[in-house]
Amino acid sequence: MRLSPIRVVDQEGKMLGVIPTSEAMRTAMDAGLDLVEVAPNERPPVCRIMDYGKFKYEQKRKAANSAKQHQVQLKEIRLRPKTGEHDIDFKVKQAREFLIHKDKVKFNVQFKGRENAHHDRGR
Repeated sequence: MRLSPIRVVDQEGKMLGVIPTSEAMRTAMDAGLDLVEVAPNERPPVCRIMDYGKFKYEQKRKAANSAKQHQVQLKEIRLRPKTGEHDIDFKVKQAREFLIHKDKVKFNVQFKGRENAHHDRGR
């Protein structure tokens, strides 16, 4: 914190107002806590009186939770009109697994060569 004055919020979330940095540091020391800059880009910068170790732990936990969240993907399963029944069963089983994991599934029937003349068989 290089700037003075700063906007200070106490440990309960109550606004203490805009005060000089030295006074804010003294208030934090008296409470046995740290003065943490939470919004450095604001004018005046916003600082909070809190336990810095707890603050770092909360940030780390939030980052871990956001990394755990699953990104929905579109899975494509390709088939041909001549695909065998067992192969189709296997691909359906695979599609169910994708759906259980909350992914989207798209079935695509591909035609090659003379198969293009018989699109009705692919429906």
